Amino acid sequence: MTAWIDFLASRGARLGDGHVRDFGDAAGELAAATHQTVLADLSHYGLIAFSGGEAQTFLHGQITNDLRGLKESAAVFAGYLSAKGRMLANFLVMRRQDDILVMLPASVREGVQKRLSMFILRAQVKVRDASGEWMRLGLAGPHAARLASEALGVALPDAALGMAQARQAFLLRLGEDRFDLFVTPEDAPALWQQLAVAARPVGTPVWDWLLIRAGIPAVLAATQDHFVPQMANMEILGGVSFNKGCYPGQEIVARSQYLGKVKRRLFLAHTDAPAQAGDELYAPQPADQACGLVANAAPAPGGGWDALVVALAPSVEAGEVRLRGRDGAPLRFLSLPYTVN
Repeated sequence: MTAWIDFLASRGARLGDGHVRDFGDAAGELAAATHQTVLADLSHYGLIAFSGGEAQTFLHGQITNDLRGLKESAAVFAGYLSAKGRMLANFLVMRRQDDILVMLPASVREGVQKRLSMFILRAQVKVRDASGEWMRLGLAGPHAARLASEALGVALPDAALGMAQARQAFLLRLGEDRFDLFVTPEDAPALWQQLAVAARPVGTPVWDWLLIRAGIPAVLAATQDHFVPQMANMEILGGVSFNKGCYPGQEIVARSQYLGKVKRRLFLAHTDAPAQAGDELYAPQPADQACGLVANAAPAPGGGWDALVVALAPSVEAGEVRLRGRDGAPLRFLSLPYTVN
């Protein structure tokens, strides 16, 4: 990883807090993401690899989604819960040859890996940190599909979460014009330079903003054990199976779904004040407690911050939600790119 970070620095990356802050023009990079093709380093996401004859069965029994049909052609979105049914992590699950790979924020990777390892017991499963085995790049924008296909020499999958496999790399389609690319450390610099000819390099906050605008939350350290999956719209995003067998927290998730007891939901909002994961939200009602929590936040093009927030629906509908206090900066709510019942 050190060699990769050194390479990015040689290409103009400015580093901070373990990620690429920008390539010298943070505001310009954010503006570019609204209409140009952009290229981002995704080292702020880690990888856990599971291998062995029972790896798929083991992981299937631990997470919110069904892995029985997992193949190299498509990924699965899922969550990992505490016994209380609240998310300790959410992630993408992918197959690459003999490995099942879990991609999640690097800040929670070690803790989640250790916790999952505790339950392997006598199963034929080995788990390791694979973050250094595959460099992770994000490509998004109007020419992303063509550039990704040409760079990896593969035909692109049609559907979201579809995958394409190459000898030294693989690709995951996140949406119509958004892709994750995984490449060996040896080949990563050449791939970056090839893509950077036509795509603008951008810092980590730009990629975070793209995910926020897509309505896709990421559980971070500040929000672990706070959200039942439905609070984060995980079932709408295809991250929960209600037809699979038991997993930790499954009874609470099922009860919330079938009894309609989900009072909080994930919303997209904008505020003029800096926001970060874990910030509390307040409204006139309820008067005695916070009405929600910021799940993810990033600087927005044109100023201010965009955020995904989990909040009480009546408070949002009243339109008087404020950040970090009842006299804090107001939130203006925006439409998500999908429908929430």
